[in-house]
Amino acid sequence: MTAEPAVEETPQSRRREQRGWYWYDWANSAFPTTVLTVFLGPYLKKIADTAAAGAEYVPVLWFDIRPSAYYSFVVGVAAILQIILMPMVGALADHTGRKKEIMGAFAYLGAGATVCFWFLSGDRYLLGGLLFIVSSVSFAAAFVVYNSFLPQIATADERDGVSARGWGFGYLGGGLLLAIHLGLFLGHESLGVAEGDAVRLALASAGLWWGGFTVIPMLRLRNRRAAARSGETAGQAVTGSFRQLGRTLKDLRNYPLTLGFLVTYLIYNDGVQTVISFSATYADQELGLGQQVQIGAILMVQFVAFGGALLLGRLAASFGAKRIVMYALVAWTAVVAVAYFLPKGSAAAFFALGFAIAIVMGGTQALSRSLFSHVIPRGKEAEYYSLYEISDKGSTFLGSFTLGLALQLTDSYRLGILSLVVFFLVGLAGLAALNLPKAIRAAGNPVPERL
Repeated sequence: MTAEPAVEETPQSRRREQRGWYWYDWANSAFPTTVLTVFLGPYLKKIADTAAAGAEYVPVLWFDIRPSAYYSFVVGVAAILQIILMPMVGALADHTGRKKEIMGAFAYLGAGATVCFWFLSGDRYLLGGLLFIVSSVSFAAAFVVYNSFLPQIATADERDGVSARGWGFGYLGGGLLLAIHLGLFLGHESLGVAEGDAVRLALASAGLWWGGFTVIPMLRLRNRRAAARSGETAGQAVTGSFRQLGRTLKDLRNYPLTLGFLVTYLIYNDGVQTVISFSATYADQELGLGQQVQIGAILMVQFVAFGGALLLGRLAASFGAKRIVMYALVAWTAVVAVAYFLPKGSAAAFFALGFAIAIVMGGTQALSRSLFSHVIPRGKEAEYYSLYEISDKGSTFLGSFTLGLALQLTDSYRLGILSLVVFFLVGLAGLAALNLPKAIRAAGNPVPERL
């Protein structure tokens, strides 16, 4: 392996990379929006119902699972695999210096698995679960490396804005594609397409969108650190990355406040991710709302969230990112509590709740991502962001298994959704107690003017 030629760091070169970096948010937002949030949960349940043929359970390896709980357990399994893989990916990226190539490899693996959702039909619920696991784990692994570019392409005072613009641009991309899918789904009869085929087209085209637009950041982003030692084989690189991972985990003990931020973020983001992942399923199974209403509400959320991410980014510049995230967690607590009482069949109430979620959703995630960039020791971005991604994409195992357990025991989504309140309250208390300026100084980084 050889390192890329050195390029002088200038404001112009940083802005060029930032613009390329935004495009990956645009590209991969197709997966959480179209696949994770809207179509796959309800559709996979229908596939499992077909396989059950009236029975109460379907077989999954050595277990009998309710069709209503199958999707949530699949999400939980994917989350566990993410937890295992992401630290390895981060260590490999930092050890080899090939961040761009590793990010691209996982992005295209995930996009390819998503395209293969076209083959999900009939009673192939096991195929659907397998494809979701591959695509979801790949999505998270690519995001580890993607996030690790943030401290390299933006100065300390730029990061809140850059991170917020990335999230906002992603909402625009995901919203645009979802609008196309909404037209396809609502007009499938006039187009001569069966409803199931329309869903499969939406799922597969999300993979094409993801893979196609990933070309842009692959052309704009560049590797900075020297690659692994000249002549090092792939096996030696992997072995070296495992040693590096061990050093990172050992090194984390020297940064207890960074660890405290990770644990706090894991707790409150678990609630965020679970609400996002299961909102369509909740609307379908508990509120009895049709898929047209679900897609319309989530489409509205995408475009409102674009403005919400930029708004919270601007507020963070005036009041500090930590304070704005804490206010957002209060709003999340209220949203989940209200969701428990939503009346069946009320599309207006569901839209109102979606609007409230949209205002705080992007800002919570974008500002948390930029806050974490300040407490990372220099030169270990991918390794530490792999731990961050465990708290981000991998954290849903707690919420998904909580929700799955509630469904298994009670067959009620309302009790499951109400249980998520505790994640936001505990996360809020943890963030309030965390001394971020001290954590930043301990990592050897300058403290921004506002936190």
